[in-house]
Amino acid sequence: MLISVPATSANLGPGFDTLGLSINLRNEIRIKPSRFLSVSTKGEGSSNPKIKKNSMFLNIFNEHYKRLSGGKYNTFRFEFMNKIPISRGLGSSSAVIVSALTASHVAAGVKYNKRKILNLALKYEPHPDNITPAVMGGFNVSCLHDGRVYSKKHRLPNYLKAVLVVPNKTISTNRSRNVLPNSYHKEETVFSLSHAAYMTALFMSESWEQLKIAAKDKLHQDRRMSMMPELYRVQSLALDNGALMSTLSGSGSTFFTLCYEDDAKKIAKILDEAFSEYRVMVYDLDNYGVTSKS
Repeated sequence: MLISVPATSANLGPGFDTLGLSINLRNEIRIKPSRFLSVSTKGEGSSNPKIKKNSMFLNIFNEHYKRLSGGKYNTFRFEFMNKIPISRGLGSSSAVIVSALTASHVAAGVKYNKRKILNLALKYEPHPDNITPAVMGGFNVSCLHDGRVYSKKHRLPNYLKAVLVVPNKTISTNRSRNVLPNSYHKEETVFSLSHAAYMTALFMSESWEQLKIAAKDKLHQDRRMSMMPELYRVQSLALDNGALMSTLSGSGSTFFTLCYEDDAKKIAKILDEAFSEYRVMVYDLDNYGVTSKS
């Protein structure tokens, strides 16, 4: 069986823990019955002993496979091809969670629906902004109510592209949350709430030209970017050269730029020349989320 799950970019400026979209940069896991448990890892993180073991995936998979199969114990060979950069704000942890939950259902021969996978994922990731697009694909606005995720998806047109600037330094989610205050001024909250609402309306109506305004934020983005001040220049270069919006991806350190297809190569070239030590990549957006093949 083959499980494939996309990268995600969350928050999108003002949509803190609420807005996210899916990028066609995918991790793949091939799973085969085997006499003995075996794991092979290629790509991102394959030289890291901790990541190479894929303990998080295996723990989640085994927990749910045992439950779904009625306590049966079977062994598998897991072949991981990781393409999503790790600890860079592109949803690598959410990809692990979502793929493990999906794989456990497929391996046990149990039909699943994406809403079920999404709500199971909450046990391991309490913020729905990354797990929702990883499961559903597309642009998503999500909220939590009574311990469940409620979300609305909009498919993304193929004339839009994602330009990713991936620094060679990480910003851990825990560290980036520690720079945030325990309370906010009313003006800051209203500013970001109004801009997140406006951004949602723009995505749903495909009114791209106003995204540059809607993407402004006063809750988290500037505070997190201050840990890597060079990200301000990434943002300004992207916006000055045709980007529709340019925001910190998740908690960083990757910067996500949305642009028209015709502008993608130019923006990527300018960013690559200015930040030659970083990875600059252009990707399609994704509308499928997690997929599986038996």
